[in-house]
Amino acid sequence: MVLFTDRVDAGRQLARQLLYLRERDVVVLGVPRGGVPVAFEVAAALGAPLDVIVVRKLGVPFQPEFAMGAIGEGGEELVDESVVALTGVTDAEVSAVEAREREILEARVERLRPGRSRLPFDGRTVVIVDDGVATGATARVAGDVARRFGAERVILAVPVIAAETLAKMAGADDMVYLAAPETFWAVGQFYTDFSATTDDEVARLLDEAARRVSG
Repeated sequence: MVLFTDRVDAGRQLARQLLYLRERDVVVLGVPRGGVPVAFEVAAALGAPLDVIVVRKLGVPFQPEFAMGAIGEGGEELVDESVVALTGVTDAEVSAVEAREREILEARVERLRPGRSRLPFDGRTVVIVDDGVATGATARVAGDVARRFGAERVILAVPVIAAETLAKMAGADDMVYLAAPETFWAVGQFYTDFSATTDDEVARLLDEAARRVSG
């Protein structure tokens, strides 16, 4: 079941569901990398500033695409103990994966915000945007990061989310989504074009969004 041509199409469709936020003090945050092109369209529609919120999935060592948790900026961490128990991953293996992903996360923060400070969240509504949600681990950590940095209200906005995940999703004050299919293998199945987003593209979109707001 294809729902979107690409991330730009998904972002424009999602933005129409968020227009009620236009007159509010909003910051739009894209989850790198794939969430940023979606977030760019949302920020443009709302006339809001755009930044990234950097999170990393903690993958099961022998099946990296299967999330056993996530980490985020500011030292945030979420480990799904039920997945750890189910897969038999040891505490040492969890720690090793976290250490590796923390190093990657910190390097990505430096690469995506070179010489630029994170936008202030204090007292503002933060809209966290990704290109889709499968397990929800990174989305929950992203919300925790936003609150740690002072967000007054956290909204998770995604084009598509697994129905099973939606039923148990917690942490956001509100959720906006376009589809919640029961059959969900991967986010990419809902896009015609789900080609990888590069760090260079993320940096370009952030620069363009900053010029748009300042201009």
